Amino acid sequence: MINRDSFWQGKTVLVTGHTGFKGSWLSLWLQQLGANVVGYALEPPTDPSLFEMAQVAQGMTSVIGDVCDLAAFQAVFQTYQPEIVIHMAAQPLVRESYKDPLLTLSTNVMGTAHMLEAARQTGSVRVVVSITSDKCYENREWVWGYREVDRLGGHDPYSASKAGAELVIATYRDSFMADAGIALASTRAGNVIGGGDWAKDRLVPDIMRSVMDGRPVIIRNPQATRPWQHVLEPLNGYLTVAEHLWEGGRAYTEAWNFGPNDDDVKPVSWICDYITEMWGKGAAWQLDADDHPHENILLKLDCSKARARLDWQPKLSLAEALTWIVEWFQAYQRGADMCVITKTQIRQFAEK
Repeated sequence: MINRDSFWQGKTVLVTGHTGFKGSWLSLWLQQLGANVVGYALEPPTDPSLFEMAQVAQGMTSVIGDVCDLAAFQAVFQTYQPEIVIHMAAQPLVRESYKDPLLTLSTNVMGTAHMLEAARQTGSVRVVVSITSDKCYENREWVWGYREVDRLGGHDPYSASKAGAELVIATYRDSFMADAGIALASTRAGNVIGGGDWAKDRLVPDIMRSVMDGRPVIIRNPQATRPWQHVLEPLNGYLTVAEHLWEGGRAYTEAWNFGPNDDDVKPVSWICDYITEMWGKGAAWQLDADDHPHENILLKLDCSKARARLDWQPKLSLAEALTWIVEWFQAYQRGADMCVITKTQIRQFAEK
């Protein structure tokens, strides 16, 4: 059994995308674990941002830059000599990918290639965990979960970019990383939710903005079903994969799914009902009847491999996750110290 509290102490970890929603949560968690955290990303993508309100930069080295800038990316590797790389930098929104497909493809595919190229040329790197998405699978609207061996694909530019990133990762793993002494894995997580997400065109941020403003929540696809999970669930998976890659090397250099239990795969309408009822104060939602770009209706992940081989499993039910989210945003609304609130939820999760 790997002792997480001691494993990360003193290790230099490069987190790409550290200014984003997931990156901010992960950076704070790694700081609490005693890692020397270096971040490389663009400026925070939203205003407000969790990165700024939780004062994430105070406990790490934060470098602002673009993963599409290979020379700048390589310079960060050479300057800070990371031992572990967790690559999360991405254009993360399906609807945004329709507006700017080239940016999405260049960031998610070539940005991943740049990271892998920089890593293999840096002698300090031993472990790379590259995050893609559950949407990398060719979605056939199956009622059962996709396994890591299922076919990759993508109807929209975002999904295609994540499938493309998986192919790049597999190429580097098979062609280069063993010779470089690097253990490389990819991870595919379900729909991530949590306090501090302010992105546009995402369900929970849209709900929270509306209820805090006293407006009805406008919902595009109430029957769309997703593998919802609190942000700390897949982050726990990423840390677990990194730990196993460090200790077990090539035995874990493959793709890994991280998603909720089957009974927590719920439709959008269920999420809306739960949050608006818990929030109270006249919170409500209604259907948006306008036409919108294609989005898949049904998506589930089979996470049995991670359960069996990594001893990973979800710690929060969907109801608990939504309760934590409402509590986070209510604390924000009353002017609480969001660095303290966020770190407290990380500690509560770790204690589980």
